[in-house]
Amino acid sequence: MSRGDEEPTGQVAAHDVVANTTEDAHPAVPALLRARTEVIERLRALRGGFDEIVAASADSNADDEHDPEGATIAFERAQVDALARQAQSRLEEIDAALSRVAAGTYGRCEVCARPIPAERLAVRPTAQRCVGCVARRV
Repeated sequence: MSRGDEEPTGQVAAHDVVANTTEDAHPAVPALLRARTEVIERLRALRGGFDEIVAASADSNADDEHDPEGATIAFERAQVDALARQAQSRLEEIDAALSRVAAGTYGRCEVCARPIPAERLAVRPTAQRCVGCVARRV
């Protein structure tokens, strides 16, 4: 797991995505940028929490695997790691959506190239496929 002070990144360079995407490029951009900021903050908090758990366990020689009083340190680390991986995945989805805005393909189904309904994009702004293609599991 990365340190809490590192810049989380998606599949494309984060600064390139944000720098090349103006808020007036598409109506969804402000919401995507807000969501991106929230995810980055969540990732930093989770990574900091992970570091705290590791540091706390390093100073202890307690046998937490057999402690009947609560969760093990290993469980806590795994839980924070899973949440961080989920947030990282969300960040990658947002960055991919911003890349599609910059490329002019945002709002088009990646499978059939038909427009994705505005209602779907309002609920799921990172959607890559239309409802029809999702239903067909294409």
